[in-house]
Amino acid sequence: MADEQQVNGAAQGDAQASQEQAFAIQRIFTKDVSFEAPNSPQIFRKEWKPELNLDLNVKNTKLEDNTYEVVLKITATNKVDEDVAFLAEVHQAGIFTIADSIEEAQRAQLLGAFCPNILFPYARECLSSLVSRATFPQLNLAPVNFDAVFAQHMQQQQQQAEQQKADA
Repeated sequence: MADEQQVNGAAQGDAQASQEQAFAIQRIFTKDVSFEAPNSPQIFRKEWKPELNLDLNVKNTKLEDNTYEVVLKITATNKVDEDVAFLAEVHQAGIFTIADSIEEAQRAQLLGAFCPNILFPYARECLSSLVSRATFPQLNLAPVNFDAVFAQHMQQQQQQAEQQKADA
């Protein structure tokens, strides 16, 4: 009897685990890395007063049912005066499973904000490593609030849709 309860309890636990497995990380990997220092070695002789321009982009692709690839692209361009000191770009990617039971708005939030939050520390470390290996001063990126960025993006899309309706 006790064995029977354990077996039933284990089966019940497996069923709950599969129901709760609405989101899973399959793999995190670096998809592409690029680094250029077009004005070296002359740039090392200038006084280091850099102007950093940082671009972030998130793209997702459905690979198959419930499986998505999310790519966080970070491009850092550092200039001293008008000369480019370095241009570094990292495409940090992940493969994520998102269950069909998750509604579309929540799925969009996961793909547009939650997954990039997971990928960002990996991309930040890779970018920092590239810059320091080129013997430039340490580049430490501040954390990014992808939830706020996603909310702003959704608000802009809503305003564009409303404007298109008004123009039609």
